[in-house]
Amino acid sequence: MLPAFGIMLALAITYASLGATPMLRSGLAGLGPVVLGIFVVAVYRLSKAEVTTVPQLLIALTAAAAAVWSPLGMGPILGLAAGVGLLLFHSRRVGVLSLLGLTAVLALMYVFLWVPSSRIGVPASDTTVAHPATLTNIGTFFFKIGALTFGGGLTMIALIQEQVVDQLHWLTPQEFLHGLALGQFTPGPVLMVAAYVGYKVAGVGGAAVAATASFLPSFLIMLALLPVFERVRTLAWTKAAMRGVGPAVMGVLVVFLVRMAPHALPDPLAVAVLIGTLLALLAWRLSVLQLMGAGAVVGVLRSSLRAWPGLRALL
Repeated sequence: MLPAFGIMLALAITYASLGATPMLRSGLAGLGPVVLGIFVVAVYRLSKAEVTTVPQLLIALTAAAAAVWSPLGMGPILGLAAGVGLLLFHSRRVGVLSLLGLTAVLALMYVFLWVPSSRIGVPASDTTVAHPATLTNIGTFFFKIGALTFGGGLTMIALIQEQVVDQLHWLTPQEFLHGLALGQFTPGPVLMVAAYVGYKVAGVGGAAVAATASFLPSFLIMLALLPVFERVRTLAWTKAAMRGVGPAVMGVLVVFLVRMAPHALPDPLAVAVLIGTLLALLAWRLSVLQLMGAGAVVGVLRSSLRAWPGLRALL
């Protein structure tokens, strides 16, 4: 983690210092479709392992629909998916009781949190005002991200984007996309983008707090589970719940990618770069760093060629 954190911090500082320069902005814009392509391929490969039956496909589609058209966040969606997994793959009685319990909790949250806010004219999630980004708030937020998110780093990325862009308004969609691009140059896990977010909103201290808080829960949970890990891993109800959570994660990730697409694909050339990235990863298996370098070069060239009147409309 430490080498990845050091590299991400250096990239974040460079981005903050030089992000306004035309060349760097052009290079980062060229990285957008490449990063989107990398995540599309990652989700595609994970889906082949997580969505293997018709019921799991229906769970994935339902989770995607809930992410788009319901007020539920990712946590409730995955919790309900776990209940559906218990219902379909373990015990109907346990599954029904789990779903009823989760539904009751969500109903209470709706009554005591959302309704009082709406009565006094304050929306439950303000869509215009940025929330304060103190070190305490950053640490609390990323600790919850690390403790409550299932499905690995990709799921955490989707949840971070949902919160820091849409809810807390700490970053713009384009800034978050740039953070994902910079994260591809680090040797560590994808969750190290937390350091980028922390630096953007609170400097070096924010980066350290965000990165530490993101990974601390996994260490604590693993230390607690190690004595009984083999037993828990093979429990029938645990496996059944994860068979429901896995497809839901895939559905939510597809929604995340669709929402990021307009910011990564501003013109036809970017769409062509995305298609080229998908072909390179699926057919030729080129390295990520090679594709990132090519995307940055395309971005710089596109910015230069835009000065030509005949190419401006296309680029």
